[in-house]
Amino acid sequence: MPIWSITPLMLPLRYTWKISRNASSSKTNMLVKVAGNGNSGQGEAAPNVRYGETPELLQQQFATLQEHGLPDVATLDELDALLAAHPAAHALSFALEAALVEWLAACAGQPVWQYLGVPAPAPTAATAFSLPIMEPGAVAAFLSTQNASRFQLLKIKVNATEGLDLLREVARALPGHPLLVDGNETWPDADGVLQFLEQARALPGLHLRLLEQPMPAACAADYRYLRPRSGVPLLADESVTDSADFADIAEQFHGVNVKLMKAGGFRRGIDLLRRTRAHGLLPMLGCMVETTVGIAAALQIGSLADVLDLDGFLIIQDEPFGLVTEAEGLLQLRA
Repeated sequence: MPIWSITPLMLPLRYTWKISRNASSSKTNMLVKVAGNGNSGQGEAAPNVRYGETPELLQQQFATLQEHGLPDVATLDELDALLAAHPAAHALSFALEAALVEWLAACAGQPVWQYLGVPAPAPTAATAFSLPIMEPGAVAAFLSTQNASRFQLLKIKVNATEGLDLLREVARALPGHPLLVDGNETWPDADGVLQFLEQARALPGLHLRLLEQPMPAACAADYRYLRPRSGVPLLADESVTDSADFADIAEQFHGVNVKLMKAGGFRRGIDLLRRTRAHGLLPMLGCMVETTVGIAAALQIGSLADVLDLDGFLIIQDEPFGLVTEAEGLLQLRA
């Protein structure tokens, strides 16, 4: 039988990562490994406080799974049965499935994408690049230092109080550059979002292409009101985790940002991306702050998305694995 293990990854960041709900200068992710029959697989868990996940919780849950049969798990059906009996955080569920799929694919002599039954990833793929919340006066220097103009799409993290000032500085530094604004649920209602959008339209040089999750996921009625009035396509993030009523989501949003850490596994992520497209919505594939273990896994199913937001590894200082490279805003899996 395969041997399972979990190891904390202490990840200092290149700069303070601030979004509307928190800020951090380091992250602790978890690396799950499975090995046997001369092959191995690994998966990454990036716990998210938005969903009540912590590194300590994931380690406790892994220990529980070890006690209740994880050492005997060698198939996806066996993993599903174990997680049904002993549910785990979505991030840990994904890491377990990703490690197992990589191991099973290696045993079958196949790449992960083929084992999962999805089209091959493109040789290179453009990713968005995210700016954390910062003082508006620091924006120009940040964009220059990070050479952010090389990315085709810039994702601007905002809060309700400073968002407009941040956009003004980005538009001033890079006029006409396509932008995705990510509110991470910062506005309380649709009227606040509409006021922000009206003010943003008046900013010289601003090219606002997409607006991601401006209000809390619970504000479904506000989203239904906002959708036909926003003038900018709306993307769901926190409103779609591992499942969703897509008929209802289609009344609230124009697209969905699927993250494998939220979905809890490759197969759920694939299903969410396919259902997003089937409902006429824009499928986007995103990430947390992750090493290239997590980003490489996402790229294996990247062909199912129209927009990739897989820059999480670029935030990490001295990223330890090197499984993905980036040049001129394009990502490439290491051969």
